Amino acid sequence: MVVLNRLIKESQVPDRVFFQPPQGWVGDVIPFSRDGELMLFYLLELRESPKPGTPWALVTTRDLVTFEDRGIALPHGTRGDADFNAYTGSIVEGADGTHHLFYTAQNPDRVGADGLPLQLVAHASSTDGMSTWDKHPEHTFGAPSGYESADWRDPFVFQDPSTGVWRMLLAARHQDGPDRRRGVIAQMTSRDLVTWEPVEPFWDPRRYITHECPEVFSIGKWWYLVYSEFSESFTTRYRIAHSPDGPWMVPDRDTIDGRAFYAAKSAELDGRRILVGWIASREGDTDDGAWQWAGTMSLLEARAGWDGSLAFSVPEEIIATFDESVELGLVPTALEAPDGYNAVVGTEPLPAQCYIRAEIEFEPGTTECGLLLRASEDGDQGYVIRLEPRRDRMVFDRWPRHRTGPAQWQVSGDVPHVIELERPADLAATSHVIEVVLDGDLAVIVLNREVCLSTRLYDDSHDRLGIFAGEGAVKFQNLTVRRRSTT
Repeated sequence: MVVLNRLIKESQVPDRVFFQPPQGWVGDVIPFSRDGELMLFYLLELRESPKPGTPWALVTTRDLVTFEDRGIALPHGTRGDADFNAYTGSIVEGADGTHHLFYTAQNPDRVGADGLPLQLVAHASSTDGMSTWDKHPEHTFGAPSGYESADWRDPFVFQDPSTGVWRMLLAARHQDGPDRRRGVIAQMTSRDLVTWEPVEPFWDPRRYITHECPEVFSIGKWWYLVYSEFSESFTTRYRIAHSPDGPWMVPDRDTIDGRAFYAAKSAELDGRRILVGWIASREGDTDDGAWQWAGTMSLLEARAGWDGSLAFSVPEEIIATFDESVELGLVPTALEAPDGYNAVVGTEPLPAQCYIRAEIEFEPGTTECGLLLRASEDGDQGYVIRLEPRRDRMVFDRWPRHRTGPAQWQVSGDVPHVIELERPADLAATSHVIEVVLDGDLAVIVLNREVCLSTRLYDDSHDRLGIFAGEGAVKFQNLTVRRRSTT
């Protein structure tokens, strides 16, 4: 514990757009809001070998920009304890002011009848405003009959507004059925936050392997169920309903972000709904590396529409920190490419940390258009944010791709874009706004303050910004780039 607290000692991190501890990575985040402060508990991943236990760490913010690292909040157990790994959970405040923390306890050496490590629900409480936590190992419990004992995690507790009963949602799996469709959000209820009884599942679509990090909340007349799809997609989704008992409906765009942004959970802060997840790193710090568990913390703001659908964007407080204009030698212009491709690239370097905004208007029938990030001087190499109106999607791409051999066709797959970095988008209108926040190897892209796409940028060493159009005509207007002033 002394070593861990030394690794994440209290410090201010004002220069980073996205929070990451000095040593280690941010795993699942458990947000809790109180008195205008957002407390962001998170699983600390150190990526050491042999693998150490996983504790909860804490970082706080009042302005969504400046983060104060508070070190370890909930220590993990010893090698012999059930909570050697203290995984995801939630925090609620009881009627007497006591805070209750429910979390997943897992120890690789404690296995169930199937030979897999047990996952258990554990309980801790705090009577000093969450400065310290007392664990209650006698309250620990596992999956009841009918559920797999190795998938019983991520307890989310909330109080039913109509009955006052405490309800606990859990990422679980049925013991029977097709293996990749046993996922279920199980449910327990309690009146005292100590004794829990199993009841009917909260949501049972028989669709996914597991629904990780489930949570529910309300905005206005709508209720929302958010979960992270643990399957071939690995993305965070949401459903809408008129009550916490459903029925749950699928919105037109049911994903919050793409593959790189995962395990998002939320809290209400001054009447706003702030979602917090992590942008995954890639193995080997390369664009072709496999996505890894844990990464860098990222905040998005959700706003509800009249039909219950959610729009997502980077909070304005973050964008406002980019207050100094940058001239890149790139004049907004109209590009025409009736049967081909046309691009213009700036003459000056694009800062590694900056905010980009562009208004784009394309003629009907245009095939593609967008921005080139960290492009070469001729625009042929770099990263691509591409709007595809005919397909109603925004995609992220790059060139060159990894080669599997010396021939022209031996590139990294005959694919239309970077796999897993595609976002559905309503491009029926012809005018749209793209915003980008760049922070070193991280990028968060926002379309029309509705659709988000987060990713990593590791490999390309170029530094220009460009605009392009393919098979159509496009006007680029009010193209601005800002960085954070150094004074």
